[in-house]
Amino acid sequence: MLLVVDIGNTNTVLGVFNDKKLEFRYRVATNLKRTSDELVATLFNMFTIHNVDTDEIDDTIISSVVPDIMYSWQSCNRKLFGKEPIIIDYKTDTGITIDYGTPSQVGADRIVDAVAVYNKYGGPAIIVDMGTAITFDVITSDGRYLGGSIAPGIKIGQEGLFGMTAQLPKIELRVPDTAIAKTTPESINAGIVYGYIGLIDGLISQIEKELHEKHGVVEEINVIATGGFSELISNESKYIDIIEPDLMLDGLRIIYDRIKE
Repeated sequence: MLLVVDIGNTNTVLGVFNDKKLEFRYRVATNLKRTSDELVATLFNMFTIHNVDTDEIDDTIISSVVPDIMYSWQSCNRKLFGKEPIIIDYKTDTGITIDYGTPSQVGADRIVDAVAVYNKYGGPAIIVDMGTAITFDVITSDGRYLGGSIAPGIKIGQEGLFGMTAQLPKIELRVPDTAIAKTTPESINAGIVYGYIGLIDGLISQIEKELHEKHGVVEEINVIATGGFSELISNESKYIDIIEPDLMLDGLRIIYDRIKE
């Protein structure tokens, strides 16, 4: 079995694959103060809940955008499995070409997303990952990662609104009924959800335009969404075709299989 770990700024998502089948996933908060022993306890509890023995885990592969927590994760892996984890970066043999000004600046999450989409859907494609930040990434039909855009995520927008105002209540986001809302909570919900749909669709439209005009793309462009708010936003988007909640985990498994061929 393969343990895959996606360490994001807000959450860390863990998954266990048995061959190509994702047996289960587990989401925990990313905490820079968490020690390797605490991570060992977290993994041990996860395995116990799902009746997996640690001896059944053959390898670990990690994608992280939080460098400061990597020492704890590497130490945790050594303590629990007696070996080093595989850590994804721009030098990893992923099967795609990073056509970017400074490849070392491309986040591991963006690379893994692109690998997953290219292997599952081909290119050209746009990947929209709605995490702490919203990333827009482009993969071509010949497997070149061209780059993309980064925008503040929905949670950042929420925290900025609530943190900088005295009387606006915190709310749980949902699909709005109308943009002409009659209560303050409904107005906030409509503003955030419709506002981000507009932001996301606007950037996708601009990226598609540039792919056609500057990169000579004539094929249909797939648009795939992933991340915590992908279902909320994607169902209202004009451009998003596919929602892939486990895209990062699939990408890590695909990269691992390539490395171990």
